[in-house]
Amino acid sequence: MTVNDVSITARVIGQPDRWWEDLALGDVLRGPGMTVTDAHLVQWAGLTCDIVSLHLDEEYAAGTQFGQRIAHGPFTLSLALGLTTQTGYFNNVVAWLGLDEVRAARPVIIGDTLHPEAELVAARPTKKPDQGIWTLAYSALNQRGEPVMTFRSSFMIRRRPEPLR
Repeated sequence: MTVNDVSITARVIGQPDRWWEDLALGDVLRGPGMTVTDAHLVQWAGLTCDIVSLHLDEEYAAGTQFGQRIAHGPFTLSLALGLTTQTGYFNNVVAWLGLDEVRAARPVIIGDTLHPEAELVAARPTKKPDQGIWTLAYSALNQRGEPVMTFRSSFMIRRRPEPLR
């Protein structure tokens, strides 16, 4: 590209590569927030066939202990996982290894704004020298900072390549 006959080299800017080595035990990733809407509940129900009155029927839900519709638990978990990927630390995931210790602490209602925090609680290399495993302890927090769900999730992550000699 040239501007006034001066050659300019354009740079491509995006999320930098993050590797297994880029997190240390105790580091906390904080994802962005998202406000839960009626559309989320309806779309989740349609996508997963989780058609339950507690989530979709205002009349029914008004008679429950919650007094109103609440979000699906798996939706809350998926939202926390998804929003955490927005931190840029998951571009080198080789595999998602699973979930443990899932606990729903509070109901999520329409209008709640959730954001995730995920603390690195374990990190270990694998037999393959180019991969490691992270285990993160997640908390999905509402707008008051109250945990609505907690869980652990593990990922196989690429390790930083050795520099070429």
